Amino acid sequence: MMRKVLIALLLVVAGGLGYLALGLLKPGSGNDPYGAPFTLTDYDGKPITEAAMRGHPSMVFFGFTHCPEICPTTLYEMSQWFDELGEAGKPLHGYFISIDPERDTPAMLKDYITAVTDRVTGISGDPDKVWAMAKSYGIYWKKVPLGGDDYTMDHTATVLLLRPDGSFFGTIAYGEGKDTALVKLRRLLQG
Repeated sequence: MMRKVLIALLLVVAGGLGYLALGLLKPGSGNDPYGAPFTLTDYDGKPITEAAMRGHPSMVFFGFTHCPEICPTTLYEMSQWFDELGEAGKPLHGYFISIDPERDTPAMLKDYITAVTDRVTGISGDPDKVWAMAKSYGIYWKKVPLGGDDYTMDHTATVLLLRPDGSFFGTIAYGEGKDTALVKLRRLLQG
């Protein structure tokens, strides 16, 4: 009996150490900038790079303008978080990166985002470059046919939080309560 308990304990400890090791080895862990360098286009048609996400805390969300629920809801929630944070939230920047760059032109992104908030910058560009960026940020996406030429996109529905140095701070999950999200954002703003 004692031997079974020791083996079970050893397996739990080994599993825990393996989990910790994987967390330390994933891209963007520690204080390194999260994701890979990129050059894309903002919703004003100007070039934008990872440098835009430096020098201030950031919220980063990958979505698309034809999204039926998750993206408009998340964009609205981001707007509400900015409102709730008030003056304390001034340093915080928001970014909405299209994972459907074949349809989401900069002009479409601008119309879509600014209808909700002026605090979030839209980003799109060459599809291969957008998808390389998404991959480097650990974002899942997949084109899902709907019939004919129409399609939707499955994608990660999480807001990534980045420190001013570009390193990973945490996430806000889709549907996470406003109070919990605001606690995370206030912690991010405190440095």
